[in-house]
Amino acid sequence: MKFILKILKDFPAYLWSGWGAIASILLFIACWDVGNQVYGNLVLPSPLETFKTLSQMLQDDDVWREINITLYRASVGFALSLVLGTVLGLVAGFFATASMMSRPIVTILVGMPPIAWIVLAMIWFGMGDETVIFTVIVASFPIIFVGALQGTRTLDGDLKEMSESFNLPWHMRFMDIYFPHIFSYVFPAWVSGLGMAWKIVVMAELLATSDGIGASLAVARSHLDTPTALALVVIMIGSLMFIEYIILEPIKREVELWRS
Repeated sequence: MKFILKILKDFPAYLWSGWGAIASILLFIACWDVGNQVYGNLVLPSPLETFKTLSQMLQDDDVWREINITLYRASVGFALSLVLGTVLGLVAGFFATASMMSRPIVTILVGMPPIAWIVLAMIWFGMGDETVIFTVIVASFPIIFVGALQGTRTLDGDLKEMSESFNLPWHMRFMDIYFPHIFSYVFPAWVSGLGMAWKIVVMAELLATSDGIGASLAVARSHLDTPTALALVVIMIGSLMFIEYIILEPIKREVELWRS
């Protein structure tokens, strides 16, 4: 509870420190507008037209239903890959044999193109939620697994020996030695896995389902409705940035105070 209150207390200062990020977003929008003037509305609608389309879409209950479907699939797939990847990565990191045995499996999962997993999942599970969730898991799992594995394998042996010499209680060893170091590897892996999950869920929906943001994107493509397609892209990017920078980043800053 104190941890959450501390995050909320420091949140305004965190937002105030984000002016550089906001400036980079505004610069990107300016470049986007220049591209509109060069290529025209059919190829690249202006930011103003895109945000107008976005505003109209967000007033439609059907659009919110599609967003919720995509969020559900991405959340379930990412949550499962987070739990499995973190737990199995930590276990493999503590045992050298398990670490060596897992390397070829991770190589196969990383090397397999996501589109191939989608095709296989469509054969195995059909056109539905299971296909999308499975694809998200197999795409995000190796990223999180490797982060947890590296975090465990790179623990400082001298610190472990010192803690054992002083007979520190297990909870002190975990909170003061193991957790800060492992978290510094696992958390970036979670963020990368989240980004991968969000990209894969839209790709899988576009190919394997008739609902969700990905399916809506496919419809916009077939109608050559570029403003709607870009508005959907803004929804995807905005959702990902909200989760990463408004929810996850403040937690990371509080946990990693030991670095300073």
